[in-house]
Amino acid sequence: MITAKEIMTEKVITVTKDTSIKELSDLFIKHKVNGFPVVDGKGELIGIVTEKNLIEKSKNLHIPTVIALFDAVIYLESGKKFEEEVKRFNATQVEDIYTSHVVTVAPDAGIHEIASLMAEKSIHSIPVVDGKKILGIVGKLDIIKGLAQG
Repeated sequence: MITAKEIMTEKVITVTKDTSIKELSDLFIKHKVNGFPVVDGKGELIGIVTEKNLIEKSKNLHIPTVIALFDAVIYLESGKKFEEEVKRFNATQVEDIYTSHVVTVAPDAGIHEIASLMAEKSIHSIPVVDGKKILGIVGKLDIIKGLAQG
């Protein structure tokens, strides 16, 4: 069985929460990948930022529907969701757009398990970790190469 350790890319380019959106955009263009793990000051995985996160930053801001009743304004949608959208829309750093819930695999995860995760969760790359330490990353192209070998 082919494992994550055999097909992963070991030289992983990471970003931090303080990485600017401009720097992130330049990294996407330069490295032609679809996502970067986000690490803390100790180099431990805390999230992932993808092309999708960056593109969603630029989508139109949805203004919630409200009803004015006497002197009160009643939101018909979640105020918290609107706050999150405003934060995303005005993002200047990775911290404002990254996803903290990361799907990861262990180095001994099988290629079919990884492929299933990618398909089920609609994700393009999965960090390979030991605890919170990043050992590598597996992308869709890595899966295809692995399947062609095995």
